[in-house]
Amino acid sequence: MEADLMHNVHAEEEEEYVLLDLDAVSGQVDIPPDAPYVLFGLDTLNPILIIDDKLKLIGEYEETIGTCLVFTEEEAPPLLHEETGPSEANLFTGKYIIDPNQAPSKQVKPVARLHKTLKFRLLSDDDKDASVEANTQKS
Repeated sequence: MEADLMHNVHAEEEEEYVLLDLDAVSGQVDIPPDAPYVLFGLDTLNPILIIDDKLKLIGEYEETIGTCLVFTEEEAPPLLHEETGPSEANLFTGKYIIDPNQAPSKQVKPVARLHKTLKFRLLSDDDKDASVEANTQKS
């Protein structure tokens, strides 16, 4: 019985997505696209993001107005044309043809809804002191 209750609790947990907004720092520093990063303290008011073991950022949650939608972009399959109708020159009746001049297209699909964004800025010495103090008080 108790195991069933725990299973139901875990089954009802909902994923929450948060957008990491780096606009405030993108003009100040160069962030390589494939740089390794560590993000911790998501359950605190000011999570910390460390990029490439050298760049330290502090975040602050901001509620969105309305609902923000996140989409993914994928390569769409090529458009197929079916040859139909009678024609003496139509040697491909019932066959599908791909137009070689067709430009590649993208397909957009919704991924998630966001209710919060996490805006980051460079971590200053004052922020470091406050972060250490907040973590000490939690313990």
